[in-house]
Amino acid sequence: MHRPWGETLQPKRLPLNDDYLAIATDLIELFQAHQGKSQGQLNQQLQVLEGEDTDYRIKRGLAHILRSSFSTFEPVSPLEPPMLRERVFALASSTAPSPESTHRQLQTLSAQLSQELDRDVEPSEIRQGLYADLKENHILTAFDSPTETALIHRYNLSQVQGVFYKASRVTIQAYRNDPGEYKLLFRYLKLFRLMAYIEGDADQGFTVEIDGPTSLFKPSTRYGLDMAKLLPAILHVTRWGLTATLVMRDRYSQQLKERRFTLESDCGLVSHYPPGKPYDSMLEESFANRWPHKKTDWQLEREVDLIPIPGSVMIPDFRLVHPDGRSYLLEIVGYWRPEYLRKKFAQVRRAETDNLILAISERLNLEKAGVKVSDVPAKVIWFKNKLTPKAVLDCLEA
Repeated sequence: MHRPWGETLQPKRLPLNDDYLAIATDLIELFQAHQGKSQGQLNQQLQVLEGEDTDYRIKRGLAHILRSSFSTFEPVSPLEPPMLRERVFALASSTAPSPESTHRQLQTLSAQLSQELDRDVEPSEIRQGLYADLKENHILTAFDSPTETALIHRYNLSQVQGVFYKASRVTIQAYRNDPGEYKLLFRYLKLFRLMAYIEGDADQGFTVEIDGPTSLFKPSTRYGLDMAKLLPAILHVTRWGLTATLVMRDRYSQQLKERRFTLESDCGLVSHYPPGKPYDSMLEESFANRWPHKKTDWQLEREVDLIPIPGSVMIPDFRLVHPDGRSYLLEIVGYWRPEYLRKKFAQVRRAETDNLILAISERLNLEKAGVKVSDVPAKVIWFKNKLTPKAVLDCLEA
């Protein structure tokens, strides 16, 4: 839900006041009370809770978030419902339909299934399982109850995400931040397969342009949903701003027209995405955990440098710093697909840095990936099962 505001839009967001917290509490308690019951029964009670209140759309939105993000609905049946129906109908075909024959057939199948499954199967289970594959008959088997405040935060985030469904282009300005925050943002860009052009560096910040493939020729919203998914990741960055170009149909002329939507880091939205794992792989974690045991003046720092390259960015795994001022970047190349290897080594060539060390697993088939290590302007360390601090120190002192 949103309303026009000049040439932009204003999403409907809920304040954290007593009225909306009470609505959130009622909905959460309703879901808790319906664990073990069907989705159809839950929907009936949700309609009762809506009543004839004018805020029914808000209640539906909150209930949708609880249903889609915090609930697990599953068919509950002694057998797969189609197979169960086949067994029941085969028995029913031998006699004329009547309440008495139905009772006998259920008792007969109950005994058969109890023996086959080696547990007691009641006739009521068979009745329930016959059409358990229908959505309204799915059982609420688990409910990960959020707090009232968390539910409203999730609702407000969803309202703003909805604006991006009509986005054809998004420009993100990520100001100077912790490098780990940048890496999380770039990781989600890759996860959602967004077409992005990145410029900048860690000292001044980065500008990220996200476009759909046809944006140069006509307005496109093909990537609108994926752009919306990116928003919770952006919230993990401390200082940022974004501008979205929206393609919307005018309600009066029915012509497509562009609008703008802007958002800043002080927007008050709360992300439900995890802040990211401390390490991308067990190789990295194992190497970092063993480093403190080495007596050396070299200090190991985690993801503190970003190397800008044309249209993208490279984030080495570690930086090694010596008290005398020497500094090296370490990138661990472990077990990856040929496409990743080609991209990684192309980034290294384009980075044009003279203090990069590549630690490469001997398990990788670089020849098959079309990669030549001799073409890479970096020091190279080869390792088998694990990368040892000694191998890196030997390379540093060589």
